[in-house]
Amino acid sequence: MCGRSSLHDAPVSILERYNLPPVIPGFTPRYNICPTQEQYTILIDEDDRPRARGIRWGLVPSWSRDASSGARNINARAESLADKPSWEIPLRSRRCLILADGYYEWTGAGKARVPWFFHMKEHAPFVMAGLWDRWSGGAEPLDTCTVITTEAGSRTSQYHHRMPVILPIESADAWLNRKTSIRDAISLLAPYESEDLECYEVSKYVNSPANDSPDCIMRVERLL
Repeated sequence: MCGRSSLHDAPVSILERYNLPPVIPGFTPRYNICPTQEQYTILIDEDDRPRARGIRWGLVPSWSRDASSGARNINARAESLADKPSWEIPLRSRRCLILADGYYEWTGAGKARVPWFFHMKEHAPFVMAGLWDRWSGGAEPLDTCTVITTEAGSRTSQYHHRMPVILPIESADAWLNRKTSIRDAISLLAPYESEDLECYEVSKYVNSPANDSPDCIMRVERLL
């Protein structure tokens, strides 16, 4: 799964690729993005143009009776994406890119759980495959998103059996493009195997959603 992520620098290179301003409106550095908080995304708006903005993490289907389902929908499994009613509409027309420069996974159990921070070399920004939807059952429309996960690749399987779908930039273009068929879009959702994905141990400071500072991504050095 993917239950925490970070984006502490404006992802200028990615935004420029989609002819977007170099800073997302309202952007603030985030080191510990948690479910129900905002994820910074790129999606296609009503004018069929890319747009970057923050939307709430935890997808509420447009047909849902209330917004409580969002807390259960922070991740969507790539393998069953086409079979779940919650993802039917977003998969067809509301695919998005979720911007990040890292994500967290934990090894071990109980009090012995150890957090690990996954990132690209030199902490370069990247995109995760996502879906979004708009729920209109409240006083105002609510836009929400989910991160798509897949089986862990060879570089990450020792830490967790799942990982977010990290899209190379060419695949990201195809995923975002509404003209890409559902079949072709799903074929893009593979484990990330490139050697630029790295990780290191961080402190349990990141365990608390209340903590959101550079300390979250500080490397833990252990004596041998």
